[in-house]
Amino acid sequence: MFTGIVETTGEVQAVIDDEGGRRMRIGAPFEGLSHGQSISVSGVCLTVEKSVDGEWFEVFLARETLARTFFDDLDGGDRVNLERAMPADGRFDGHIVQGHVDTTAEVVGIEQEGEDWTFTFSLPEAHRDYLVEKGSITVDGISLTVADRREDAFDVAIIPTTYAETTLSEKSVGDPVHLEVDVVAKYVEQLV
Repeated sequence: MFTGIVETTGEVQAVIDDEGGRRMRIGAPFEGLSHGQSISVSGVCLTVEKSVDGEWFEVFLARETLARTFFDDLDGGDRVNLERAMPADGRFDGHIVQGHVDTTAEVVGIEQEGEDWTFTFSLPEAHRDYLVEKGSITVDGISLTVADRREDAFDVAIIPTTYAETTLSEKSVGDPVHLEVDVVAKYVEQLV
């Protein structure tokens, strides 16, 4: 489980395609990553296969992962948001993030307002019922609050720290993002 509080960004160092999917090596300053650990890569829960402390780690992307994400378009030099799994005795600063991407969306607007930004993202029809104003949403692994929701789009307010410390500062209109809706909304729907 994750919280959506991005720890750092990493750079994709290598991408190798094979018949079963895709393997990626990502440069990251993390110490102590070991085989089998979960890590959130731009909101996608992946399993560490290999790592060199403080330098890089490798993950494998199955076909299902590639079908639900924009990772089939990633290449060397691209940056990704990174968060290690939350320890049982750790702080819970964001919201419940599973790393199970529901869909991809698109950046449809970016507006700077003083030191802050408003990002507007498309809202795919199949996921519209899960977003409410002031509710939680995960965008590329970042725990955010829905500032405004319309029929086919939603806004989030981005503070300078989030802008500077995540890949949002590199996004442009038309770029894809991963969305994970609040799992609580999905459970409520299932129960009713």
